[in-house]
Amino acid sequence: MTTSPRTVMRIHFHLQSADLYEQLLTVIEGITPRVQAHPADLSADVDLTGALRYWDRDPEGLAAVIRLRVLALYGVQSSAGVGPSRLIAAMAAAVTPPGAATVIGNTPHDIAVFLRPRRASALPGVGPATARTLTRYGINTIGDIADTPLATLQRILGIAAGRQAHDRAHGTDDRPVVPAAAPRTITLTHRFDRDELDPDQQDHAVLGLAEQLGFRLRDTQHEVCGALSLTVTYADHTSTSRTRTLAEPTAHTPPLAETARDLLARLGLQRARVRAISLRAERLRPAEHATRQLTLDPRDDKARSLEAALDRARTRYGTGIAGSASAYQVD
Repeated sequence: MTTSPRTVMRIHFHLQSADLYEQLLTVIEGITPRVQAHPADLSADVDLTGALRYWDRDPEGLAAVIRLRVLALYGVQSSAGVGPSRLIAAMAAAVTPPGAATVIGNTPHDIAVFLRPRRASALPGVGPATARTLTRYGINTIGDIADTPLATLQRILGIAAGRQAHDRAHGTDDRPVVPAAAPRTITLTHRFDRDELDPDQQDHAVLGLAEQLGFRLRDTQHEVCGALSLTVTYADHTSTSRTRTLAEPTAHTPPLAETARDLLARLGLQRARVRAISLRAERLRPAEHATRQLTLDPRDDKARSLEAALDRARTRYGTGIAGSASAYQVD
């Protein structure tokens, strides 16, 4: 029996908020149940392999059906990338404008033609700091990574990161699409009016997101989170994400802000052109189940008192009336 080549789609929903996200996933599940949600950037991976046979369509045609259903039912534009793996599908989606799809064939030639000319930083897992390291060795494109001996890459990047870059530069990615419901998270996004190069503005946006996230956890969710994820989306639609487990589950703004700022700093963006920044609270649990580590630092009590006062002002007058996302550093 002939096995059909694997076909994966990454679809991005161009939403202003996450309110419709789960409904959009349901639309896709009407085509195929093999859907893996990525709520941080309002996208999903979809294994189309079996659905192509069932619906008797080619990859481009089935991607068009899904995008048209999303648009017709909810008025939401989407963009999609289709390829033989999650890696290729995600990279194709990253270079696709809203309302369109990019389909990459499954032959080694198709994959090489798509991958090799792209700059090294377009490869998932190669962030700005890693790309600068590679550039110092004259490795500027994905083709350069593919042509560099594995042992050399491992000396430059480390054993695990070197192996990952080597495999991905050759288009190797066997990760399956794992069907699962969108996890219980809260994601907030700041979209800049223009591509933002100023690190101070990026830092200010992260502080604002941390403050909004803390207020939402305390005021409406009555939950604490055990981890934070920061996703930075660049001008070319590629993105980098970092996740950190918190020392203790919390909804308190100062530790959320400190963690988020550290995640941003560790990305080493420098003069990167940033289009949007998202902050996601993960591992949510009811606030009454959380414990608080006692501290003798009086600044912590002052910060919590200030936070409570600001929460009352926001509840009464709106979220823009008080607070400056300064992490409540109290002397």
